[in-house]
Amino acid sequence: MAIIKNDIPILEYDDCQTAVLNPDCRDIDIKLPERAVFAFLADLVDRYALSHNAVKVYEYETITKNFPVYILNHNGEEICLCQAPLGGSAAVQILDWMICYGVKKVIATGSCGALIDFEENTFLVPKKALRDEGASYHYLPPSRFVEIDSAVLDAIKSTLESKNYAYTECVTWTTDGFYRETKEKVNYRKQEGCTVVDMECASMAACAQFRGAKFGQILFTADTLADVESYDERDWGVKSFEKALELALDTALAL
Repeated sequence: MAIIKNDIPILEYDDCQTAVLNPDCRDIDIKLPERAVFAFLADLVDRYALSHNAVKVYEYETITKNFPVYILNHNGEEICLCQAPLGGSAAVQILDWMICYGVKKVIATGSCGALIDFEENTFLVPKKALRDEGASYHYLPPSRFVEIDSAVLDAIKSTLESKNYAYTECVTWTTDGFYRETKEKVNYRKQEGCTVVDMECASMAACAQFRGAKFGQILFTADTLADVESYDERDWGVKSFEKALELALDTALAL
């Protein structure tokens, strides 16, 4: 298919699987497990990997930080484990690379902002993400939402239920404008069904779908924008970090 052109550059799309710069451009001799956990959980990922005898098989270099890539034995199965960087574009750069080197099933986990009256540390399972960012438009044709794979949704929900964790299915608003979540936009997103806001879900879901990988995400509430007159960062959901990582690892095994 020829490139779809548009006066608005972000709405242009090319479905070609190869680019001038591809994820395997570094020619690295590694093979990653099919299952992966991609976690927006700060240094907990490295601490968990070290305490559970994970093997660091690579270090993904970026201009600002290097991200260790681990292979972890979890209940007898190998899982790729990596800390995820903030923002859809940065996250997709590493995710696309992991898929290129063998990952086929991905569970991401991290915090989100509440748009309605959710208590902090509430677990949520996004079933679709509104594409108010840039990276997803390089992987899928323009659309308002990207859907999350139903089989992965079922695996996430089954894992949460088996561990007796309450959760809510949700639609998430993925934005790359952290300081542009205006009062009018928050209210508009709520009117169209979004109950939380994040910065990566739509980007990662689009990348996985384009590359033929399975993807789903476990979110938990951190700050809240439910009252647009009184923003509250709360405690950024830190009490959920360890729980979220364990749930993501268990879900990865269920895929």
